[in-house]
Amino acid sequence: MGFLRSVTTTTKTAIAASALPAAFTLYSSQSSTPNPKPHNLSFLSISSSSLRPPTRFGLAKNLASPPSAVKMDAPTSDRKHTPQEDAVLPELLTEFMVDMKCEGCVNSVKNKLQTVNGVKNVEVDMGNQVVRVLGSSPVKTLTEALEQTGRKARLIGQGVPEDFLVSAAVAEFKGPDIFGVVRFAQVNMELARIEANFSGLSPGKHGWTINEFGDLTRGAASTGQVYNPADQESGKEPLGDLGTLEVDEKGDAFFSGVKQKLRVVDLIGRSAVVYGTEDKSNGGLTAAVIARSAGVGENYKKVCTCDGTIIWESSNKDFVTSKV
Repeated sequence: MGFLRSVTTTTKTAIAASALPAAFTLYSSQSSTPNPKPHNLSFLSISSSSLRPPTRFGLAKNLASPPSAVKMDAPTSDRKHTPQEDAVLPELLTEFMVDMKCEGCVNSVKNKLQTVNGVKNVEVDMGNQVVRVLGSSPVKTLTEALEQTGRKARLIGQGVPEDFLVSAAVAEFKGPDIFGVVRFAQVNMELARIEANFSGLSPGKHGWTINEFGDLTRGAASTGQVYNPADQESGKEPLGDLGTLEVDEKGDAFFSGVKQKLRVVDLIGRSAVVYGTEDKSNGGLTAAVIARSAGVGENYKKVCTCDGTIIWESSNKDFVTSKV
């Protein structure tokens, strides 16, 4: 299925795993009238040989051709990684809200991110306190790099600046025993990028899938069969089969990879399910509904619409329900 995966031990990074769904709930009004998107992504230029008419983001539409891919980045921490991490991931634009007060802050952030393998370009918008990173590096790696500058950072958007109906989605596992976040981002109409963090799982291998329904009345047992669209070729594994999570001795797992033919818009309202065994022979340990999340340039509000709290005055508990 063209599925590349990379699994490793992770440190527990609350901001990296949980900021996305919470930030979208609090900051974004995308479900009604999205905030205007910026027009200064000048660094997103591509060679003229492959350009179609540019979008408002300056990134060319090129849905027919696969995205460029580079070798997955090296970690910014001292964690040991397995050979499986030498995977190839497509480039995406990832946006963070970062606490920056001066040009020195801007330079510190840019200099740090530019040392991360897989990062192609970095643009900093201090006025909106937004950092945009173009490259193949996983969100977790980028977040760790930003944290090493001593600044608060929250993931606020990810995707490709194309006219997708839905470019990103997220499923959040809120415990009480298993915590985690799964993020889906549309790269082109034939490819989606998937990243996930989990904690609280038993060590070993666990199967995981996208299931038909987002009905959690009986937990994973009420989510239906593994998602498989009618046009999927017979004889192949279901499109919603995401393979295997490898969980370390601490109960943590990290995944990043791609899935051919997966369209994020078709996943909204379905569920992500994790099983107790690799062969998925049980009814599923836990499940979470897949919901739409902010794409590029859709989540720039700095003030919570519910209580007026400014993002940097808020604690992690205001936004983070997961331990990952």
